[in-house]
Amino acid sequence: MSNQSPVPFETTLHVRDHCLCLAAQRAARSLARRFDEALKPVGITNGQFSLLMSLNRPEPPTIGGVASLLAMDRTTLTANLKPLERREFVELLADTRDRRSRRIRLTDAGMTILNAALPIWIGTHAEIDERLGDAEVSALRAGLRAVA
Repeated sequence: MSNQSPVPFETTLHVRDHCLCLAAQRAARSLARRFDEALKPVGITNGQFSLLMSLNRPEPPTIGGVASLLAMDRTTLTANLKPLERREFVELLADTRDRRSRRIRLTDAGMTILNAALPIWIGTHAEIDERLGDAEVSALRAGLRAVA
């Protein structure tokens, strides 16, 4: 039996109503489900869409650069690249300037799926933006950037 006194239920309610981390997690999960459902017809998840979009650059980025942009560690990024690599949406290349580093190239198949997904993302985003309103969307983006 523990000698610790229980945390009062009022504290639980306070955390529920004031915790920014919890609020961000709940919102992120809700948005992720919404975009996952919307992108289902093209066969990718919202995370895969973001990853493919992050590769849409004039020069293939390094793994470290993409990991930094997406705020994930390199190991997680590498794991997330595997299914995209199997589907031939991306390919990993040796960096010609630094052989220890690898770059990620969006393939033609990856660009095709990205082009199919983009109108879905635009439409889903427009629905969310309309629901929130311009001022709320701007404030939310600014707040999220400030936290990140």
